[in-house]
Order: sequence, then C-alpha cells, then structure tokens
Amino acid sequence: MNPKRVLTIAGSDCSGGAGIQADLKTFQERDVYGMSVVTVLVAMNPKDWNHVVVPVDTQMIKTQFETILPGIGADAAKTGMLPTVEIIEFVGALLAKAKVKHLVIDPVMVCKGTSQPLFPENTTAMIRHLLPIAEVVTPNSFEALQLSGMDDFSSEADLLEAAKRIHAHGVKNVVIKAARIFDDKAVDLFFDGKNATWLRQSKIATKWTHGAGCSFSACIAAELGKGATPEEAFKTANAFVRAGLRESFALNQHVGPIYHKALAKGL
Repeated sequence: MNPKRVLTIAGSDCSGGAGIQADLKTFQERDVYGMSVVTVLVAMNPKDWNHVVVPVDTQMIKTQFETILPGIGADAAKTGMLPTVEIIEFVGALLAKAKVKHLVIDPVMVCKGTSQPLFPENTTAMIRHLLPIAEVVTPNSFEALQLSGMDDFSSEADLLEAAKRIHAHGVKNVVIKAARIFDDKAVDLFFDGKNATWLRQSKIATKWTHGAGCSFSACIAAELGKGATPEEAFKTANAFVRAGLRESFALNQHVGPIYHKALAKGL
C-alpha cells in the first residue's frame, strides 16, 4: 500500500478541534497520509477562552517545509492559519517554488470564539501571494466578504457575485460556505469561473462547529490528492463535514468540535 501524501501548512490548536490537529484527523479518515508544517501556536485561557497566538519563526517554517518538499513529496497541500503578512508571503513563495500539483487555500481570518480578524492586513497578502497559485479557495461567508471587498450578503446572487470577484484574483475554483446567512438553509457554492454548483440543505441543529472549516478544506485537499475533480472533492467535503456536525459535542463550556471518527463510511 502506498497512500497519497497530503501536506497541511497551518496553526496548531492545542484543544485538538481545529488547525493542524483537525487536518491530520481528516486526512486519516479520508485515507491519505498526512504531514504538517506548523505556522503558529494557539492556546486558550481556560477561564474565558481568549486566544494566545504565537507565530513560528520563518526559518523553522522553511525547515519544516523542506522536510516534506523536496524531502518526501506531496500529492496535494492545503494552508490554514498564516498569522502575519511576512508568513503569508514566505509560504506563498515556498509553495510557488515547489509547484504542488493541488493546492487548497483555507483563508483563516478568525479563531472560533472570536469575532474580529486576527490580522486584518493579511487579506491583501492572501490575494497577492496565495490565490493566484491555488486550485481551490474555501472562504466562509465572513472571509468571502473580505476577499471580495463586498459589504454584506443577503442573497444567493450576492454569494455568486463574491465568488466571481474572488475568482478574478487568479484562483481556479472558489467555494463559499454560507451556513449562517440564511435562516432556513445552509448553502455551499462551488464556482469554477463559468459554472456554479449549489448545495442547499437543511441546517444541522448544533452550536458545536469547531474545526468545521479546517476539516472541509482538508477533505478537499485529500480528495484532490487521490484524483478527484475539484467539484467532486467539494461535494465529498460537504458530506464529510455534515456527518461530523451530526456527531459534534461540547468539549467544555466554550467550544465543541465536529467529530471525525469513522466518517468516511458511506460517503
């Protein structure tokens, strides 16, 4: 057996629900071999869950990256939290040089449990250094607003307009996850520059959604690495995360993750 190899370049969530930890769990569930480059360490104050964010030195990021590329090789890669403009530019240059066949950008802008962007100035750097080299970008509705320059979403037409604007930045395929925009449905949009594919589904009754975005983008990367088309990977990731949401649970009074155990069955 020689499984496909998929790399995540993201932050470490010591609670285990998101970031590198969620990505590696997802890779395992999707039957690929997971590898990681840690870009930032994230810890939480147990009293109020305020986040402590400590970026990793760029030289250490480079050393980790070179362990994988060229040291091992990867069939696909994804990014998660890249906490500074310097790190975004640095990782973008590493990825451009490595020419990874399949690259998924998860444009993480906030930590779960917070409402403000960690580093608002990162949006421009993502647009310049990551989107032009990516096969898929997977913003949630908040991130899609930042990347598109729009003020608000109130309709599916708004989501499609945002996807078109984001696609114009050079990325091949745009996925917008719009779980919180509509009261009566969860909507995911896939746009390849010409055609739009919509997944309109009932909402799953849970407030425990920690790691959903990370798992979604990691699943897309895993499926691309195994040979799926971007649209096929999008549909699998949607089913994968919805299954995880059905099994989500409270980790403590502040946060609860989606559950990754045995979710590959039947997808």
